[in-house]
Amino acid sequence: MMKGDTLIRIDNLRLYFRCTSGPLQAVDGVSFEIGRKPAMVIVGESGCGKTSLARAILRLLPRNVHTYTGQVYLNGVDLMQLGEERFRREVRWTKFALVPQAAMNSLNPVIKVGDQVAEPLLTHGLVEGKREAAERARSACELVGFPVDFLNRYAFELSGGMRQRAAIATALITNPALVILDEPTSALDVLTQANIMNLLKEIKQKFRTTFVLITHDIATSSELADEAAVMYAGQVVELCDAGRFYRDPLHPYSQRLMASVPTLREDKKLEFIPGQPPSLINPPPGCRFAERCPSRFGRCQEEPPFKKVEADHWVKCWLY
Repeated sequence: MMKGDTLIRIDNLRLYFRCTSGPLQAVDGVSFEIGRKPAMVIVGESGCGKTSLARAILRLLPRNVHTYTGQVYLNGVDLMQLGEERFRREVRWTKFALVPQAAMNSLNPVIKVGDQVAEPLLTHGLVEGKREAAERARSACELVGFPVDFLNRYAFELSGGMRQRAAIATALITNPALVILDEPTSALDVLTQANIMNLLKEIKQKFRTTFVLITHDIATSSELADEAAVMYAGQVVELCDAGRFYRDPLHPYSQRLMASVPTLREDKKLEFIPGQPPSLINPPPGCRFAERCPSRFGRCQEEPPFKKVEADHWVKCWLY
């Protein structure tokens, strides 16, 4: 997808993990672009590769990497050509930041929250000293509605919503170009989820921050999204404007996802997707959704191209 205001371009990105049964193809040939200032939502079932895609972009890789190839361009510069130390110093957390899934697990239980929020500034030398870092941390926490009185507390003393706000403040404190939010409202009650989403909308509107929201909660994601990417079995199968995706998706998998979401304004029978996703260790040839697809036909045994069917609308399906 080509845009005149492209911030990040991803070309044929692959991330395979080494397993005893063979390489697991968590991210397999993903290509798309992220514009300046929109919010993109990446949706799909659990295990489809959403979090692995985020880790591939941020180069947060485990030890059992089998394959890691492709290109990630930031403002036209191929970040894959940077060494690990330069990437850590110049890109990770200064240009790209992450709000990880399960905020409690991302916060150190023996370090005060305020010190953790300020840590990226000190690590990357963005402030003169600890006093300036503490002041910036207070400002970042005020921005996300985190009480500054809580900065001297530890993570286990905070509620789930407060921990999530601390994680968001930590991601925003360096003013990165891109913030990836991995299931930011998972394990939170409904009211806290609504508060977090309202907070993200306010930040997006006020600071024009580019967000990538990773989630399997389609209803919640609609609050923030400008664009939507649908992942299935390690691949992006549809990419389009969010309004079009929520109103009239084209890929059979996307259609099934939307058919499973209840609505307030109409009484519809909810549907489900039969079967289960294929193994990413030994995926089937051709279209990976074919075995579960009600529209499959003979050509689905071949790998479909990721094809532009309308302006800024791409689908990986032989029907189009």
